[in-house]
Amino acid sequence: MSALLIALACLLLPFGALAAWAAYGLVDTGQYVSTMAPLADDPDVRDAVADTVGDGIMREVDVGRPMRGTVAPFVRDAVRSFTQTRAFRLAWDAGNRATHDAVLRALHSEREEAVTVDLAPVTAQVRDQLTQDHVPLAARIPVQHTAVAVLPAAELDRLRKGFHVLEVAGFWLPVAAVVFAVGGIALAVRRRRAVTATALGTALGGALLGLALAIGRRLTLDDLPPDVSHPAAAAVYDALTSTLRTVSWLLLALGLTVAAAAWTSGRLRPSRRRRARPRVPGAADSASVRADPQAPDENMTVR
Repeated sequence: MSALLIALACLLLPFGALAAWAAYGLVDTGQYVSTMAPLADDPDVRDAVADTVGDGIMREVDVGRPMRGTVAPFVRDAVRSFTQTRAFRLAWDAGNRATHDAVLRALHSEREEAVTVDLAPVTAQVRDQLTQDHVPLAARIPVQHTAVAVLPAAELDRLRKGFHVLEVAGFWLPVAAVVFAVGGIALAVRRRRAVTATALGTALGGALLGLALAIGRRLTLDDLPPDVSHPAAAAVYDALTSTLRTVSWLLLALGLTVAAAAWTSGRLRPSRRRRARPRVPGAADSASVRADPQAPDENMTVR
């Protein structure tokens, strides 16, 4: 029974960490915005934003084909220059906050509409910068809604069901893992061995969690459409899962440390007991007398 409880605890621990991260870490808007904020300085993310906004502007510009080839480089250069300003970082944070709120509303509602991000504010600032630089036809760039899909409508129902499951599992799986671990150690006949097994299982769970994150990263990037920037998507994935990677390393380090401490205490305790065993006076002398067959007997008569 003890071994079964410990095995269940070690099995539930990585799943509990993953569920808790998804149910509580990702739903906090402030934490999400803080996590995504450093990506505004990432070169791959800047290039992806510049290409997306630039393509959206060029689709709205009413110029002929020859002029389009002339204006397009100026537009992309202007957008890339804008991504290096403080205004872009503010717009990035505001966009991420709006996107996160829209995703949460979609997950908690029953509406079947795709979740999109509006890049119109970025387009307006780029147009103003192009106009100041006297780029031809820059003032004719219309500021319209350039929507970037975040969650497609067809996936919302499945995502809602998964999110509700995570909300329940994010709380109960970690609690169940702790209860099973404590119960398994309490019921064990040799508790030191039970502690060592639980610690090693915890370390193994942390290693498996880290491996799952690496595999998930590879599968996520492989499933992206060809027109999506893979380096930018990789930067976003790494930023979102940074807390979970830290948890996996902590579980691995904590498990190995506790297992080493339990093993070391088990090796040192018998030697301490031997050194601390009291010595009975005269016991060694009487034992040596009995062990020597040639020792003279006190009751023998010497003639």
